[in-house]
Amino acid sequence: MHATAARRQVAELSRTLAPRIDELAGAMARNTYDHIEFYRSMVVGPDDLRTSMRHNVAYIIDYLADPGSSSVDLSAPTETGRRRALQDAPLAEVLRAYRLGFTYFWEQLLLEARKAGGTAPDALLDAASDIWQLSDAYSIALTDSYRQTRAERMVETDRRRSALVAELIDGPSLSSETVWEVARILDFPFQGTFLVVTAEGVTPGEPPLPGLESRLRALDVSSAWRAQPGSETGVLSCPQRQKAAAALEAVRSAATSRVGVSPVYERLDQTGHALRYAQVAAESLPPGAVEVRQLDDTPLTELVMNNLETTQRAVHRILGGVLSLPEEDRTTLLATARAWLEAHGSATEAGRALYCHANTVRYRMHRLEEFLRGPLDDPRIVAELSMALDAVGTFPTLLDLRRP
Repeated sequence: MHATAARRQVAELSRTLAPRIDELAGAMARNTYDHIEFYRSMVVGPDDLRTSMRHNVAYIIDYLADPGSSSVDLSAPTETGRRRALQDAPLAEVLRAYRLGFTYFWEQLLLEARKAGGTAPDALLDAASDIWQLSDAYSIALTDSYRQTRAERMVETDRRRSALVAELIDGPSLSSETVWEVARILDFPFQGTFLVVTAEGVTPGEPPLPGLESRLRALDVSSAWRAQPGSETGVLSCPQRQKAAAALEAVRSAATSRVGVSPVYERLDQTGHALRYAQVAAESLPPGAVEVRQLDDTPLTELVMNNLETTQRAVHRILGGVLSLPEEDRTTLLATARAWLEAHGSATEAGRALYCHANTVRYRMHRLEEFLRGPLDDPRIVAELSMALDAVGTFPTLLDLRRP
């Protein structure tokens, strides 16, 4: 504001309000509680609100009382924005309280101008646009401070949650929280319905599961994530077991790379074990695939997962030369063997499943028998074949491994 005659009169009016700062702050606080429901929730306590109002009014009066002032001290609204962000007060309601406060202050200035009489009311009206520009400057400073604080809190929260996910996966250290404490901080139950998701990072700086968190929130599924170079891992907490299937579909709809999902598990202290399932599921998918795979929690899966090299050797010993056949022949024989086993050794039933004649099934099984370690009327050979087929069905990449 320039030190015009009107500006000097406004300075005089402002000085008359200086002794009433406490009264004005109290009235503004009461007005805020009367008109804004959020403040009646007492998230922002009466003393806090009055103190904030007093600081802001004091800075406004100091500025207006100096007609030659060219700079505005915005430390009061900056501090208010920071405090309200830390209190999780809605920005819209905080700005509304500011507007109410400025309106009340303007009304008090107008009352003083009318008391003074003469040209004072006209002088105040002449300076009105400058005063409301001051209100805008305060609102902008508050908004910027609020948003910056919220952004900082989000970064801190993400880092903290990432560290907590690491503790769930790796196990808490001697100096860190227990799993029970981690569950409390993440707002997860200790016992519930959980999934671990691990997604391969393809493009640096871009999430491999874009938009997933909003989809999960719509399902009332909570999540916490740990980002690492080349991958992103999350723990999903479903409110009930039926939601796990919906959460899995949400993961499928968001996937942009290879994604592995653990079986459902029920205790947070099993997260590290579940992660291994998710990692193996992702690694079992072809490189470059955009696909989601969830492993079943079966004894065979557990055995294979814990020692892929041993399983590889066993599969090659059992299936022998079948794996050396051309891909079409190999696929046909293995598919026939699966159908024959599912049909409990009935060539007729297997033929129906494969849409071929029973004699075709018998021919293929005799041919397969030539590559096995014994005849198919030996229960041990049938058991070995069943185990090998289950292994390669669960981990298709075993078929691509070279024979040791």
